[in-house]
Amino acid sequence: MAIRKIVKIGDDCLRQECRKQEKFDLRLKILLKDMADTMYKAEGVGLAAPQVGVLRRVVVIDVGDQGDGLLELINPVITMREGEQCGREACLSLPGRQAVVTRPRKVTVQYQNRDGVHCEKTVEGLFARAVCHELDHLDGKLYIDVMDRELTPEEIEGHIPEDDNQ
Repeated sequence: MAIRKIVKIGDDCLRQECRKQEKFDLRLKILLKDMADTMYKAEGVGLAAPQVGVLRRVVVIDVGDQGDGLLELINPVITMREGEQCGREACLSLPGRQAVVTRPRKVTVQYQNRDGVHCEKTVEGLFARAVCHELDHLDGKLYIDVMDRELTPEEIEGHIPEDDNQ
């Protein structure tokens, strides 16, 4: 288990477009394991490769009981967006900050798995939010670029619903 350093806002890695992952080798498998371990240790629901300083199109997501366990997405592309949900988001690269962000309620994502096999998955709710958030990282975007509004420290300490539409 290797915990990698999560880069923070201000690091150039977070603002660059990532390159396609071409090789499905041991290095990729180590990266995926390290990313998952790092995400779990930081108590996040997703982590993109640029957040650990690697400019490749690689993401790991685990939304707990609202999903199917750990999902590894290599070279992911969202092919369908449906509906709308508005709720709070945070990011391991922006500690102490949160915002209200509008995202699709449902998305379909095409990706490759760790062996290079092409896959497709349709997800909703928090899972869809996490997919959109993490894929933004691969294009050098952060949730603060698409937020509706940033939450105040008082709002962060208090509670606002996960989805303002409910």
